[in-house]
Amino acid sequence: MVKQIQEQLLESARVKQKTAELLSDQIEKLAEKIVECYRSGNKLILLGNGGSASDAQHIVGELVGRFQRERRPLPAIALSTNAAILTAIGNDYSFDDVFARQVDAWASPGDIVIGISTSGHSRNVLLAIQKASEHGAYTVGLTGRDGGKLGANSDLALVVPSDDTPRIQETHITIGHIVCDLVEQMLFPDSPDANP
Repeated sequence: MVKQIQEQLLESARVKQKTAELLSDQIEKLAEKIVECYRSGNKLILLGNGGSASDAQHIVGELVGRFQRERRPLPAIALSTNAAILTAIGNDYSFDDVFARQVDAWASPGDIVIGISTSGHSRNVLLAIQKASEHGAYTVGLTGRDGGKLGANSDLALVVPSDDTPRIQETHITIGHIVCDLVEQMLFPDSPDANP
């Protein structure tokens, strides 16, 4: 078991090393776009299924709460949190529509909509990104493998260089933490460290 543990930790580190080599420019661009979004008075909308839903909620928690600095809350919404909305749309329309219908309600020009899908092929995520584009929002695909349809249909795609779902998800939340840190640094350079 110790060997398996070590192998998984080392593989996670390898994926992150490759991500550092391949995606640093895209991560920087995402942070800059989010800062631009906030400075314009807009918001972030995040969505995904399963573990990706948890990642969306985690990132929203860091933005509305705080990450490393004491500062004002930043407007961000995770579309997986309201069971009444999800079940109503799923029942009255279909599960494919659970995010797109919410994006239709919430997205405005200048907002950023981030769809998270390890495969890049989650239909409800793809439909939400399409709807976000129709509303003039900037779309981001956080994915893995070959990027899938999500990577191909987003304004900015961050494609984690792995085919292994757990490694992709681990890297997604690392990217999320890095972006939250950069956004706080740019928007609140004089705010004190929340963890002295």
